[in-house]
Amino acid sequence: MINRNKELITRVEKPTVKKTVPKEKKIRQIVLDTETTGLSPEEGHRIIEIGGVELINRRLTQNNFHVYLQPDRDIDNGAIKIHGITNEFLSDKPRFGDIAEEFINYLRGAELIIHNASFDIGFINAELTRWHTENGKNLLKINELCTILDTLALARTTHPGQRNNLDALCKRYNVDQTQRTKHGALLDAELLAQVYLAMTSGQSTLILNSSVTNNMQSNVTNQQCYINPNRSPLLIVRASVEEEMLHQERLQQIDKNSSGQCLWVKTIQNNF
Repeated sequence: MINRNKELITRVEKPTVKKTVPKEKKIRQIVLDTETTGLSPEEGHRIIEIGGVELINRRLTQNNFHVYLQPDRDIDNGAIKIHGITNEFLSDKPRFGDIAEEFINYLRGAELIIHNASFDIGFINAELTRWHTENGKNLLKINELCTILDTLALARTTHPGQRNNLDALCKRYNVDQTQRTKHGALLDAELLAQVYLAMTSGQSTLILNSSVTNNMQSNVTNQQCYINPNRSPLLIVRASVEEEMLHQERLQQIDKNSSGQCLWVKTIQNNF
């Protein structure tokens, strides 16, 4: 029997609203290098090695591209002295046409980071032109696939009047190149990746994968720290006006080198 003197209370539950977390924008970059039979594609010289290193949001993914190529021509003696690659070594290697589509798909949509980009781009475009002509395909240029950043131009802006080849930049940014006895496309691309990160943000080491971080964390034991309440107060040393000015100049330089991506500068701007 229902008691009509009592109020009937209906509980209305608020609908659950799921908060969507915006996904981090994926920035894909390919640090690229090539080795060739000589200095000029206009003289019929060919690419004999391609090395590409992928960065996603400034971290190495280990999704590398590396191939040696049969050039169907002799390699200049001067070039052999630089990279050590001989025609005998390349005799059983694929030709550019054999790997062209895989190479194009690897580069498509990325930002290419190349040191002295005009050299490598000139050779790649020449190979693409030859491949398209032989296969009756539409002509394709590398800048139609991706954007290009020349680290040599960047280095000359950052360090005007100084030597800015890869060897000099490795020494300047303390990048270990002890394994570099000769030029090699993949090795040079890996070194250039470290130089690029150091040159644009001060980051000179790379996080290869999460296992490195996990191994480091596994070696840390949980410890409880007890603080003496009667301890002496901490000494606070504040920066001088001169030090603050130098700090601001340094931040502005980092912001300039990273094309406006310095988080410290953005934080300061958002707080004022």
